Amino acid sequence: QVQLVESGGGLVQAGGSLRLSCAASGRTFSRYTMGWFRQAPGKEREFVAFILWSGGSTYYADSVKGRFTIARDNAKNTMYLQMNSLKPEDTAVYYCAADPSGTSGSDSRLYDYWGQGTQVTVSS
Repeated sequence: QVQLVESGGGLVQAGGSLRLSCAASGRTFSRYTMGWFRQAPGKEREFVAFILWSGGSTYYADSVKGRFTIARDNAKNTMYLQMNSLKPEDTAVYYCAADPSGTSGSDSRLYDYWGQGTQVTVSS
């Protein structure tokens, strides 16, 4: 069983920055593909970014490419999402997710474990 806990959300003005963290339990965290997803009110959950177990490969949604950076520290069992140049349309609940099989990528249906989410609100 894997438990994920997000933190770092909050209220920020447009153009500002936030860094989200996702702390994971489990001794095999370093082998998981990890992802960030978000869900805005009235919208479906959407993919933001994922990172492979080694940290060497990352992938981003077009809407955040160049502004967000995903990273992981396997020694600390923690994943991060650095969000810069935030826009009001980035407002959402942000979730981290873990996939032990490493086959998920951007497909939320293939992630086995989810955190409770952290609210990010960007004011204009």
